[in-house]
Amino acid sequence: MKLGIVGLPNVGKSTLFNSLTQAKAESANYPFCTIDPNVGVVPVPDERLDVLAKMYNTEKVTPAVIEFVDIAGLVKGASKGEGLGNKFLSHIREVDAVVHVVRCFENTNIVHVDSAVDPLRDIDTINTELIFADLDVLEKRISKTEKAAKADKSLKKELDILIKIKDTLESGKNARTLEFTDPEEEVFVQSLTLLTYKPVIYAANVSEEDLSDDGESNSYVQKVRAFAKEEASEIFVVCAKIEEEISELDLEERKIFLNDLGTDKSGLDRLITAGYSLLGLISYLTAGVKEVRAWTITKGTKAPGAAGKIHSDFEKGFIRAEVVTYDDLTRLGSYNAAKEQGLVRSEGKEYVVKDGDVILFRFNV
Repeated sequence: MKLGIVGLPNVGKSTLFNSLTQAKAESANYPFCTIDPNVGVVPVPDERLDVLAKMYNTEKVTPAVIEFVDIAGLVKGASKGEGLGNKFLSHIREVDAVVHVVRCFENTNIVHVDSAVDPLRDIDTINTELIFADLDVLEKRISKTEKAAKADKSLKKELDILIKIKDTLESGKNARTLEFTDPEEEVFVQSLTLLTYKPVIYAANVSEEDLSDDGESNSYVQKVRAFAKEEASEIFVVCAKIEEEISELDLEERKIFLNDLGTDKSGLDRLITAGYSLLGLISYLTAGVKEVRAWTITKGTKAPGAAGKIHSDFEKGFIRAEVVTYDDLTRLGSYNAAKEQGLVRSEGKEYVVKDGDVILFRFNV
């Protein structure tokens, strides 16, 4: 999972990036502190891996990972060169989803680029700049396709799709408001890497006081929640300042600290939950003496496709998958015990892999 972090300057974007990745990107109370894009890769916390590692006395544990890309804050008029412009948007065109950090806290010591806190106005500002950035891409693509379509009539369908998206953006709507039911059309639109077609997760950045009730008492958060629901996006509540403090603690200290705050989930945990839900992702597991590992796949993936995440040869030469649920395996204490109880199943090419399946693939190439 690869996520791009966007937002206005001084909304806590780089502070959140620092806390999530512990990459120590520069973060300060002035606009455009982040200039070059920052990239951080973070392991996905998964207690199941630790349990399996002890069971198998494994040599190596490899969790699933998330890659974060943090770019310079956008401002109104970025598409026309205001602030640092939108030249860094190209760095997040390849991400799976956009994390939009929205300021939902009051603090007179932290400058707001528009003088006052208004999350919906801030969201609109960012959305407008993303629309302009996509229009720039589309106009160039349409011009190129129009010329090519004169010689190749089969490109007419692509041209129609491009114009349809352009009209949508010019009306002030995001490309993701459009639905493409034809798989070929969907693949084509995905290939355009439009920013406004990507799923969005809103990170409502609140003060420490609003974290314990998940922002229920924060009117700004409620507005963002309603907006996210309307456009079928995800939202999670986070206090970037607290996350930065948590990132300095070890696992046990972190649990105590979160408990004192009245919560059991860190911002990273909340973001992972939101990201997996939005993108329809699950994790299956492989376990052995050499390695215990989590593999991220899309819900609905069949056994051969899941095997292909490990190596293309596994998918090409797929014979069967030997599957046991994590719960059954850990309850009985060993793979052999689960097998003796008839809980290790032999599944074929049509088996749809479930979250928490522990799988041994049989293949031949």
